[in-house]
Amino acid sequence: MFKALLVEKGEDGKTSASVQEIDESRLPEGEVTVAVDYSTVNYKDGLTIGPGGGLVRNYPHVPGIDFAGTVEESSDDRYAPGDKVVLTGWRVGEAHWGGYAQKARVKADWLVPLPDGLSTRQAMAVGTAGFTAMLAVMALEDHGLKPGQGPVLVTGASGGVGSVATAILAKCGHEVAAVTGRPDNADYLTALGASQIVPRDDLAETVKRPLESENWAGCVDAVGGAMLARVLGQMKYGASVAAVGLAGGAGLPASVVPFLLRGVNLLGIDSVMQPYDNRLRAWKRITTDLPMERLEEMVQPATLDDLPRLGADILAGKVKGRVLVDVNA
Repeated sequence: MFKALLVEKGEDGKTSASVQEIDESRLPEGEVTVAVDYSTVNYKDGLTIGPGGGLVRNYPHVPGIDFAGTVEESSDDRYAPGDKVVLTGWRVGEAHWGGYAQKARVKADWLVPLPDGLSTRQAMAVGTAGFTAMLAVMALEDHGLKPGQGPVLVTGASGGVGSVATAILAKCGHEVAAVTGRPDNADYLTALGASQIVPRDDLAETVKRPLESENWAGCVDAVGGAMLARVLGQMKYGASVAAVGLAGGAGLPASVVPFLLRGVNLLGIDSVMQPYDNRLRAWKRITTDLPMERLEEMVQPATLDDLPRLGADILAGKVKGRVLVDVNA
Protein backbone atom coordinates (compact mmCIF):
# COMPACT_ATOMS: atom_id res chain seq x y z
CA MET A 1 0.00 0.00 0.00
CA PHE A 2 1.10 3.56 -0.65
CA LYS A 3 -0.33 7.06 -0.20
CA ALA A 4 -1.61 9.05 -3.16
CA LEU A 5 -3.85 11.99 -3.96
CA LEU A 6 -6.78 10.34 -5.70
CA VAL A 7 -9.26 12.34 -7.76
CA GLU A 8 -12.65 10.65 -8.11
CA LYS A 9 -15.80 11.55 -10.04
CA GLY A 10 -19.21 11.08 -8.47
CA GLU A 11 -22.45 10.11 -10.14
CA ASP A 12 -23.32 13.82 -10.30
CA GLY A 13 -20.28 14.39 -12.50
CA LYS A 14 -18.41 16.39 -9.87
CA THR A 15 -14.87 15.49 -8.89
CA SER A 16 -13.25 15.41 -5.46
CA ALA A 17 -9.64 14.93 -4.38
CA SER A 18 -8.41 13.23 -1.20
CA VAL A 19 -5.29 11.46 0.09
CA GLN A 20 -5.89 7.70 0.21
CA GLU A 21 -4.03 4.44 0.73
CA ILE A 22 -3.82 2.56 -2.58
CA ASP A 23 -2.72 -0.99 -3.31
CA GLU A 24 0.31 -1.27 -5.60
CA SER A 25 -1.66 -3.64 -7.86
CA ARG A 26 -3.70 -0.63 -9.02
CA LEU A 27 -0.70 1.09 -10.61
CA PRO A 28 -0.97 1.41 -14.40
CA GLU A 29 1.15 -0.58 -16.83
CA GLY A 30 4.76 0.43 -17.44
CA GLU A 31 8.30 -0.93 -17.49
CA VAL A 32 9.61 1.01 -14.49
CA THR A 33 8.25 1.37 -10.95
CA VAL A 34 9.58 4.40 -9.09
CA ALA A 35 9.53 5.25 -5.39
CA VAL A 36 8.65 8.93 -5.66
CA ASP A 37 10.45 11.46 -3.47
CA TYR A 38 9.11 14.78 -4.71
CA SER A 39 6.68 16.34 -7.16
CA THR A 40 5.57 19.93 -7.82
CA VAL A 41 2.47 22.02 -8.54
CA ASN A 42 1.94 23.27 -12.10
CA TYR A 43 -0.97 24.97 -13.83
CA LYS A 44 -2.01 21.67 -15.41
CA ASP A 45 -2.03 20.09 -11.96
CA GLY A 46 -4.50 22.72 -10.81
CA LEU A 47 -6.75 21.79 -13.73
CA THR A 48 -6.60 18.06 -12.94
CA ILE A 49 -7.17 18.47 -9.20
CA GLY A 50 -10.00 20.98 -9.49
CA PRO A 51 -13.70 20.33 -10.01
CA GLY A 52 -13.51 20.83 -13.78
CA GLY A 53 -11.01 18.06 -14.44
CA GLY A 54 -10.94 18.89 -18.13
CA LEU A 55 -7.56 17.24 -18.79
CA VAL A 56 -8.52 13.88 -17.25
CA ARG A 57 -10.35 11.23 -19.26
CA ASN A 58 -10.54 8.31 -16.84
CA TYR A 59 -11.29 8.25 -13.12
CA PRO A 60 -10.16 7.55 -10.47
CA HIS A 61 -6.98 9.43 -11.27
CA VAL A 62 -3.67 10.36 -9.62
CA PRO A 63 -2.49 13.83 -10.81
CA GLY A 64 1.06 15.19 -10.81
CA ILE A 65 2.71 15.94 -14.16
CA ASP A 66 6.26 15.48 -12.88
CA PHE A 67 8.24 13.63 -10.22
CA ALA A 68 11.73 12.57 -9.14
CA GLY A 69 12.63 9.46 -7.23
CA THR A 70 14.39 6.09 -7.13
CA VAL A 71 13.78 3.08 -9.38
CA GLU A 72 12.34 0.12 -7.45
CA GLU A 73 11.72 -2.31 -10.32
CA SER A 74 12.53 -2.22 -14.03
CA SER A 75 12.04 -4.56 -16.97
CA ASP A 76 14.01 -2.15 -19.19
CA ASP A 77 17.80 -2.51 -19.37
CA ARG A 78 18.32 1.25 -19.23
CA TYR A 79 17.23 1.45 -15.61
CA ALA A 80 18.03 -0.65 -12.56
CA PRO A 81 16.83 -0.61 -8.94
CA GLY A 82 18.51 2.25 -7.09
CA ASP A 83 18.82 4.55 -10.12
CA LYS A 84 17.70 8.14 -9.56
CA VAL A 85 15.31 9.40 -12.24
CA VAL A 86 13.27 12.43 -13.28
CA LEU A 87 10.03 12.58 -15.26
CA THR A 88 8.36 15.54 -16.91
CA GLY A 89 5.70 15.54 -19.61
CA TRP A 90 4.36 12.68 -21.77
CA ARG A 91 0.85 13.45 -20.44
CA VAL A 92 1.71 11.79 -17.13
CA GLY A 93 -0.66 13.21 -14.53
CA GLU A 94 -3.24 13.80 -17.27
CA ALA A 95 -3.84 10.59 -19.24
CA HIS A 96 -1.55 8.43 -17.08
CA TRP A 97 -1.28 8.28 -13.28
CA GLY A 98 1.28 10.79 -12.08
CA GLY A 99 3.56 11.92 -9.30
CA TYR A 100 1.18 12.80 -6.47
CA ALA A 101 1.85 9.42 -4.91
CA GLN A 102 4.58 7.53 -3.10
CA LYS A 103 4.87 5.16 -6.07
CA ALA A 104 4.52 5.55 -9.83
CA ARG A 105 4.78 3.14 -12.75
CA VAL A 106 5.64 4.55 -16.17
CA LYS A 107 7.21 3.74 -19.52
CA ALA A 108 11.01 3.75 -19.51
CA ASP A 109 11.06 6.11 -22.52
CA TRP A 110 9.48 8.82 -20.38
CA LEU A 111 12.28 8.89 -17.81
CA VAL A 112 15.57 10.77 -17.74
CA PRO A 113 18.49 9.81 -15.45
CA LEU A 114 18.99 12.32 -12.67
CA PRO A 115 21.97 14.50 -13.70
CA ASP A 116 25.13 14.27 -11.61
CA GLY A 117 25.24 16.89 -8.90
CA LEU A 118 21.47 17.23 -8.65
CA SER A 119 19.37 15.71 -5.86
CA THR A 120 15.79 14.56 -6.36
CA ARG A 121 14.71 17.49 -4.19
CA GLN A 122 16.56 19.99 -6.37
CA ALA A 123 15.24 18.33 -9.53
CA MET A 124 11.66 18.92 -8.43
CA ALA A 125 12.41 22.39 -7.13
CA VAL A 126 13.18 22.88 -10.82
CA GLY A 127 10.33 20.63 -12.04
CA THR A 128 8.38 21.03 -15.25
CA ALA A 129 8.30 24.82 -14.90
CA GLY A 130 12.05 25.13 -14.54
CA PHE A 131 12.69 22.57 -17.27
CA THR A 132 10.43 24.60 -19.58
CA ALA A 133 12.26 27.79 -18.65
CA MET A 134 15.58 26.18 -19.57
CA LEU A 135 14.16 25.03 -22.93
CA ALA A 136 13.04 28.61 -23.58
CA VAL A 137 16.45 30.08 -22.79
CA MET A 138 18.15 27.46 -24.98
CA ALA A 139 15.81 28.28 -27.87
CA LEU A 140 16.59 31.99 -27.57
CA GLU A 141 20.31 31.22 -27.55
CA ASP A 142 19.95 28.91 -30.56
CA HIS A 143 18.41 31.88 -32.40
CA GLY A 144 21.27 34.21 -31.60
CA LEU A 145 20.66 35.70 -28.14
CA LYS A 146 23.88 36.68 -26.39
CA PRO A 147 24.64 38.73 -23.26
CA GLY A 148 25.16 42.42 -23.94
CA GLN A 149 22.54 42.74 -26.70
CA GLY A 150 20.07 44.47 -24.40
CA PRO A 151 17.45 43.58 -21.78
CA VAL A 152 15.62 40.27 -21.98
CA LEU A 153 11.95 40.46 -20.97
CA VAL A 154 10.34 37.77 -18.81
CA THR A 155 6.54 37.96 -18.53
CA GLY A 156 4.71 36.27 -15.66
CA ALA A 157 8.04 36.52 -13.88
CA SER A 158 6.75 35.65 -10.41
CA GLY A 159 5.41 32.28 -11.53
CA GLY A 160 7.28 29.00 -11.76
CA VAL A 161 8.57 29.35 -15.33
CA GLY A 162 9.25 33.05 -14.98
CA SER A 163 11.13 32.74 -11.70
CA VAL A 164 13.52 30.12 -13.05
CA ALA A 165 13.94 31.93 -16.37
CA THR A 166 14.84 35.12 -14.51
CA ALA A 167 17.48 33.34 -12.43
CA ILE A 168 18.98 31.46 -15.41
CA LEU A 169 19.16 34.52 -17.66
CA ALA A 170 20.78 36.60 -14.92
CA LYS A 171 23.32 33.83 -14.20
CA CYS A 172 24.17 33.71 -17.93
CA GLY A 173 24.98 37.43 -17.89
CA HIS A 174 21.79 38.94 -19.32
CA GLU A 175 20.05 42.08 -18.14
CA VAL A 176 16.60 40.85 -17.12
CA ALA A 177 13.39 42.91 -17.17
CA ALA A 178 10.77 41.08 -15.10
CA VAL A 179 7.05 41.69 -15.67
CA THR A 180 4.73 41.27 -12.69
CA GLY A 181 1.27 42.42 -11.68
CA ARG A 182 2.16 42.19 -8.00
CA PRO A 183 4.34 45.09 -6.80
CA ASP A 184 5.09 43.26 -3.55
CA ASN A 185 7.06 40.70 -5.60
CA ALA A 186 9.63 43.26 -6.74
CA ASP A 187 12.15 42.36 -4.01
CA TYR A 188 11.71 38.65 -4.76
CA LEU A 189 12.42 39.17 -8.46
CA THR A 190 15.36 41.46 -7.79
CA ALA A 191 16.85 38.79 -5.53
CA LEU A 192 16.55 36.31 -8.42
CA GLY A 193 18.60 38.62 -10.62
CA ALA A 194 16.11 40.96 -12.29
CA SER A 195 17.60 44.39 -12.94
CA GLN A 196 14.32 46.00 -14.00
CA ILE A 197 10.73 45.52 -12.81
CA VAL A 198 8.04 46.16 -15.43
CA PRO A 199 4.46 46.64 -14.14
CA ARG A 200 2.07 44.28 -15.91
CA ASP A 201 -0.28 47.16 -16.75
CA ASP A 202 2.44 48.66 -18.97
CA LEU A 203 2.05 45.72 -21.36
CA ALA A 204 -1.47 44.50 -20.68
CA GLU A 205 -3.26 46.20 -23.56
CA THR A 206 -2.81 46.03 -27.31
CA VAL A 207 -2.14 49.21 -29.24
CA LYS A 208 -3.09 50.20 -32.77
CA ARG A 209 0.53 50.64 -33.85
CA PRO A 210 2.01 47.28 -34.95
CA LEU A 211 5.53 48.50 -34.09
CA GLU A 212 6.81 50.43 -31.09
CA SER A 213 10.30 51.27 -29.86
CA GLU A 214 12.78 48.40 -30.05
CA ASN A 215 13.15 47.60 -26.36
CA TRP A 216 13.91 43.89 -25.89
CA ALA A 217 16.73 41.66 -27.12
CA GLY A 218 14.69 38.56 -26.26
CA CYS A 219 11.67 37.45 -24.30
CA VAL A 220 10.43 34.44 -22.35
CA ASP A 221 6.65 34.82 -22.42
CA ALA A 222 4.49 32.84 -20.02
CA VAL A 223 1.36 34.94 -20.53
CA GLY A 224 0.35 34.94 -24.20
CA GLY A 225 -2.76 36.81 -25.33
CA ALA A 226 -2.73 40.59 -25.59
CA MET A 227 0.56 40.89 -23.72
CA LEU A 228 2.40 38.68 -26.20
CA ALA A 229 0.92 40.70 -29.08
CA ARG A 230 2.17 43.91 -27.48
CA VAL A 231 5.63 42.49 -26.80
CA LEU A 232 6.10 41.38 -30.42
CA GLY A 233 5.91 45.01 -31.51
CA GLN A 234 8.62 46.00 -29.01
CA MET A 235 11.27 43.42 -29.95
CA LYS A 236 14.60 44.48 -31.44
CA TYR A 237 15.38 43.63 -35.04
CA GLY A 238 15.90 39.88 -35.46
CA ALA A 239 15.08 39.16 -31.80
CA SER A 240 13.06 36.17 -30.62
CA VAL A 241 10.20 35.49 -28.22
CA ALA A 242 9.97 32.05 -26.62
CA ALA A 243 6.27 31.41 -25.93
CA VAL A 244 5.69 29.00 -23.04
CA GLY A 245 2.22 29.75 -21.63
CA LEU A 246 -1.25 31.19 -22.04
CA ALA A 247 -2.22 32.59 -18.66
CA GLY A 248 -3.46 35.68 -20.51
CA GLY A 249 -5.49 33.69 -23.03
CA ALA A 250 -4.96 31.48 -26.06
CA GLY A 251 -5.84 34.16 -28.59
CA LEU A 252 -3.17 36.30 -30.23
CA PRO A 253 -4.51 39.70 -31.37
CA ALA A 254 -1.31 40.50 -33.23
CA SER A 255 -0.12 41.83 -36.59
CA VAL A 256 2.35 40.08 -38.89
CA VAL A 257 4.24 43.36 -39.26
CA PRO A 258 6.89 42.60 -36.55
CA PHE A 259 7.74 39.38 -38.39
CA LEU A 260 7.96 41.04 -41.80
CA LEU A 261 9.63 44.37 -41.00
CA ARG A 262 11.81 43.44 -38.02
CA GLY A 263 12.43 39.75 -38.61
CA VAL A 264 11.07 38.89 -35.16
CA ASN A 265 10.92 35.16 -34.36
CA LEU A 266 8.09 33.59 -32.34
CA LEU A 267 9.36 30.30 -30.89
CA GLY A 268 6.89 27.78 -29.51
CA ILE A 269 8.22 25.86 -26.49
CA ASP A 270 6.74 22.43 -25.76
CA SER A 271 8.06 20.51 -22.77
CA VAL A 272 5.68 17.54 -23.01
CA MET A 273 6.99 15.70 -26.08
CA GLN A 274 10.60 16.92 -26.12
CA PRO A 275 13.06 14.43 -27.68
CA TYR A 276 15.23 12.53 -25.23
CA ASP A 277 18.52 14.14 -26.32
CA ASN A 278 17.18 17.65 -25.82
CA ARG A 279 15.82 16.67 -22.41
CA LEU A 280 19.31 15.55 -21.40
CA ARG A 281 20.76 18.77 -22.80
CA ALA A 282 18.32 20.91 -20.82
CA TRP A 283 18.87 19.06 -17.53
CA LYS A 284 22.65 19.29 -17.97
CA ARG A 285 22.36 23.04 -18.54
CA ILE A 286 20.21 23.34 -15.42
CA THR A 287 23.01 21.90 -13.28
CA THR A 288 25.44 24.58 -14.51
CA ASP A 289 23.29 27.63 -15.29
CA LEU A 290 20.64 27.69 -12.57
CA PRO A 291 22.11 29.08 -9.33
CA MET A 292 21.01 26.65 -6.64
CA GLU A 293 21.01 29.33 -3.94
CA ARG A 294 18.45 31.23 -6.03
CA LEU A 295 16.45 28.06 -6.57
CA GLU A 296 16.09 27.61 -2.83
CA GLU A 297 14.64 31.12 -2.52
CA MET A 298 11.82 30.12 -4.90
CA VAL A 299 10.75 27.02 -2.97
CA GLN A 300 7.48 26.70 -1.05
CA PRO A 301 7.30 23.28 0.69
CA ALA A 302 4.08 21.25 0.60
CA THR A 303 2.64 17.80 1.29
CA LEU A 304 -0.02 15.67 -0.40
CA ASP A 305 -2.61 17.07 2.01
CA ASP A 306 -1.90 20.62 0.78
CA LEU A 307 -2.57 19.85 -2.87
CA PRO A 308 -6.33 20.54 -3.15
CA ARG A 309 -5.76 24.06 -1.81
CA LEU A 310 -2.64 24.67 -3.88
CA GLY A 311 -4.36 23.43 -7.03
CA ALA A 312 -6.98 26.14 -6.59
CA ASP A 313 -4.33 28.74 -5.70
CA ILE A 314 -2.26 28.22 -8.84
CA LEU A 315 -5.33 28.58 -11.06
CA ALA A 316 -6.08 31.87 -9.28
CA GLY A 317 -2.53 33.15 -9.81
CA LYS A 318 -1.73 33.05 -6.10
CA VAL A 319 1.33 30.78 -6.23
CA LYS A 320 4.76 32.43 -6.26
CA GLY A 321 7.89 30.58 -7.33
CA ARG A 322 8.10 26.80 -7.04
CA VAL A 323 5.96 24.50 -4.89
CA LEU A 324 7.95 21.44 -3.79
CA VAL A 325 5.72 18.52 -2.78
CA ASP A 326 7.25 15.97 -0.42
CA VAL A 327 4.97 13.00 -1.09
CA ASN A 328 6.34 11.10 1.92
CA ALA A 329 5.81 13.83 4.51
